[in-house]
Amino acid sequence: MKFVKALMVFSLAIVARPAAAQAVSLEVSDTDGLPVLVKHLPDWENKRGETVFARDSATLSVTVGAHPVIGLVDFRTGTEAVTAPYDAGRLLILEYTNPQSSLEDDAKFVEALNAAGGTTVYRRIGNYNAFVFDVNDEAAANALLDQIKYQKNVQWLGDDPFLLRRAERRFVVTTADIFLSTLFWILGGVGLAIITGIGSGFLFYRIREQRRRALPTFSDAGGMTRLNLDGFTAERDPKYILSD
Repeated sequence: MKFVKALMVFSLAIVARPAAAQAVSLEVSDTDGLPVLVKHLPDWENKRGETVFARDSATLSVTVGAHPVIGLVDFRTGTEAVTAPYDAGRLLILEYTNPQSSLEDDAKFVEALNAAGGTTVYRRIGNYNAFVFDVNDEAAANALLDQIKYQKNVQWLGDDPFLLRRAERRFVVTTADIFLSTLFWILGGVGLAIITGIGSGFLFYRIREQRRRALPTFSDAGGMTRLNLDGFTAERDPKYILSD
């Protein structure tokens, strides 16, 4: 009888435990013993009562449902999963122990989702593979995924397959920056030269115009002596005119 009572108490204790703590995580918090992955959920404290932590496909399928990508998750290498419902849909985060496994399953997930279609938004974030199932607003689902931050250093067991891609990207970005900077300097110099030329020409014109207006009359003789047939030439002082 005591054994039966003890078994019932033990069973009730298991049922009463939060869903997030029913599976043993490889990495738990030192403060409350919860899996660290649970705390990477957006607004995890308010979602704590609805959160489910899993390390096998069976537990995950019961909570998430019959989605084709669930059967593709490889839990043999220590993969952990956490899921909780949100207004944008049900969020699922998978954490892999190494980037190789995450990258391999990433290709499988993309292929399966493209073939199945449906209303699932997916994104790979560090070693996290995050899904939002049963999406009713794609923008809200993407905003939900934007709140997930991978705060660990990714270490590759071998050579980093993205090293060359990152080097090419840096080269392209640096070359583009140099090209744009040079182009802006050239355009700026040409523009400055044009503005300076226009300003200098206008200033020179104004000075010449002021000098011309200072003259008593206009002469087309270039300053030479001419006959005053049109009456435009100013009269000379008679005392300077030679008499007969």
